Amino acid sequence: MQVERDAMEYDVVIVGAGPAGLSAAIRLKQLAAEQGSEIGVCVLEKGSEVGAHILSGAVMDPIAINELFPDWKEQGAPLNTPVSEDRFLILNKTGATRIPDWMLPACFKNHGNYVISLGNVVRWLGQQAEALGVEIYPGFAASEILFNEDGSVKGVATGNMGVGRDGEPTDNFQPGMELHAKYTLFAEGARGHLGKQLIARFGLDKGRDPQSYGIGLKELWEIDPAKHQPGLVVHTAGWPLDSKTYGGSFLYHLDNNQVAVGYVVGLSYSNPYLSPYEEFQRYKTHPQIRSFFEGGKRIAYGARAITAGGLNALPDTVFPGGALVGCDAGFLNASRIKGSHAAIKTGMLAAEAAFEAVGAGRTSDLLATYRQKFRESWLHDELHRARNFKAQMSKGLWMGTLLVGIDQVLFRGKAPWTMHVTHTDHECLRPASECTPIEYPKPDGKLTFDRLSSVFISSTNHEENQPIHLTLKDASVPVNTNLARYAGPEQRYCPAGVYEYVDSDDGGQRLQINAQNCVHCKTCDIKDPTQNIVWVTPEGGGGPNYAGM
Repeated sequence: MQVERDAMEYDVVIVGAGPAGLSAAIRLKQLAAEQGSEIGVCVLEKGSEVGAHILSGAVMDPIAINELFPDWKEQGAPLNTPVSEDRFLILNKTGATRIPDWMLPACFKNHGNYVISLGNVVRWLGQQAEALGVEIYPGFAASEILFNEDGSVKGVATGNMGVGRDGEPTDNFQPGMELHAKYTLFAEGARGHLGKQLIARFGLDKGRDPQSYGIGLKELWEIDPAKHQPGLVVHTAGWPLDSKTYGGSFLYHLDNNQVAVGYVVGLSYSNPYLSPYEEFQRYKTHPQIRSFFEGGKRIAYGARAITAGGLNALPDTVFPGGALVGCDAGFLNASRIKGSHAAIKTGMLAAEAAFEAVGAGRTSDLLATYRQKFRESWLHDELHRARNFKAQMSKGLWMGTLLVGIDQVLFRGKAPWTMHVTHTDHECLRPASECTPIEYPKPDGKLTFDRLSSVFISSTNHEENQPIHLTLKDASVPVNTNLARYAGPEQRYCPAGVYEYVDSDDGGQRLQINAQNCVHCKTCDIKDPTQNIVWVTPEGGGGPNYAGM
């Protein structure tokens, strides 16, 4: 549908109001204030408000926010709960073995870090950005990349609003806006819709390992005050996953008797019968875990893919007219289960490179100093030390743990070798005929829950009369390939009940897509074995509305 769109001009446009995008915007305005100059900065956010789509564990290393706001404590940043104790448990079905602190690699130690709600931190960053003069537009999804005639990035366009399910304008139709910029920074989070296109168009991943992902599922609970220990950080590996499948849990005690509990499953798993959501529910029933939650109340749920490939899978981050920052590029450190500090730092580094370029009168060229600044930063050193982690853990729990121990304890991350991941996550799925079905217990509604009740408390909502944003390249593939060969894995890897196979009129089955349930986790875009599912942006303002996550 061709429509005329109004255009707005900025020096820098930023896609995504997460920690990376907001830190970039803040740093640009800080630099302008330091030099007594002006710079026009706009941030687009597809969520209904800043923080609505933010989901993370989270334990934050304050190293980057210390640089962005040295006085963040005085300014009231919501980093309120310092880590008080680390526990790392290896679970079997009925018991647990605690790893002694002296045996834990430094990447698993959290002294000096803070248990946070990243959503609350991002809301605070949004307030700081607006106070500095940044224009933030929540509820507007960047759906299209705009290019100059020479192929450089010109900016982005927001999606049309009020388009019906049939693709035709409704009475509420509003055309999208074009936002043109000298430089555009993409900070969409893991598996960004536009970032994915940029990586392909400019070949940014040439010579890199394929990116690895995990699906992270999280609940927020209010627990019995007698069981609450502010700052307690518990990580586990082992049960309920088998030793060949990468994954593990986190359990973080915040303030106000709240506990964030979650489970991460590597999306390189091979058994199509595995359900990350059900594994998470089953994990909570472990004797060492369930006692935290008995007598408590679940108050929130969400899910989000995370980038886990590390430095070896990091694409080139710059292209003519812009850059990738934060998890849109894949800066998360999987060995530490931390990415917010990396997001803040890369946002700052890209901002500094863009500010220099704008100040020099440049436009739409390569921000090469962003590359250089990253290579010279503490973040590059941190990710270099962790570069082998994903490849090591792909060897299984026991061999992987041994290899990580050798690498991180004996060599402190500076082993004279580099290991590589060679397959994409979707390539690792095996045919159902080669795998054993997994029987999961039914939810009890007290400790364990079904998907739909979970989606309900994520406050997910989409305008129903709009084109389905979970698109299929070939509508015949789900039944003819995914169901026939892989037993319909969409039903299990989706943490929100979006995909289900139902009886069709011809006596067979068809794939039903419940797009209203989508929490924007991107797992389907990553794990679909034929890469037939493509996640595109729905109307702005749709999706989850996370509070306190």
